[in-house]
Amino acid sequence: MAAAADSPATDHNSAMSSRNPEVLWAQRSDKVYLTVALPDAKDISVKCDPKGLFSFSARGKQGENFELNLQLFAPILPEKCKTNVGLRNTICSIQKEEKGWWKRLLKSEEKPAPYIKVDWNKWVDEDDEESTLDEFSDEDDTVADDEDAESNDDEGMLYLPDLEKARGK
Repeated sequence: MAAAADSPATDHNSAMSSRNPEVLWAQRSDKVYLTVALPDAKDISVKCDPKGLFSFSARGKQGENFELNLQLFAPILPEKCKTNVGLRNTICSIQKEEKGWWKRLLKSEEKPAPYIKVDWNKWVDEDDEESTLDEFSDEDDTVADDEDAESNDDEGMLYLPDLEKARGK
C-alpha cells in the first residue's frame, strides 16, 4: 500500500487539489467588492470575464493551493476591475456592466457556499448609497488598509487616561 501512496498519480492529484479561501462581498450600484481573506498569499492571480466569471488563485503561506471560481449575478467590465493585494487579504473592485443593485452575488439561485459571506463593514443599503458616496470615493486606493485600521483601533484604550486621572485625585 505504501508504494501506491507514493505513485505519481497520487502526487499529481494532491498537487492539483485546492481549497476555497473565505470571501467577503459587498456592493454599490456600480461595483461589487470581493475581499479574499488569505494572509501572506503568494502567486496571486485574479481574472474577470465580461460574462461575469470571476477567478482567483493563490498559494497560501504553507504552500497550499487556493482557488475560487464565481459566476457573478450579471456581466461586468473587466477592464475597469481593480485588485489591491494586502498582507492579510486581496480586495477586488469589480465594475458592473450596468448600474443597479444585484439581488445576490452569484447567478445561481442556490444558497452560496459557506466560505462566501457578506462584508458588513463595506455594505451599504440601496437607500443609503447616495449619502455615503463621498465617504467611499477613494476606497479603491485605501481599501487594503481597512482591516489593519480595525486591528489598530484604540477605542478600547480611550478610558485608560480617565482611570489614570481618577487614581491621581
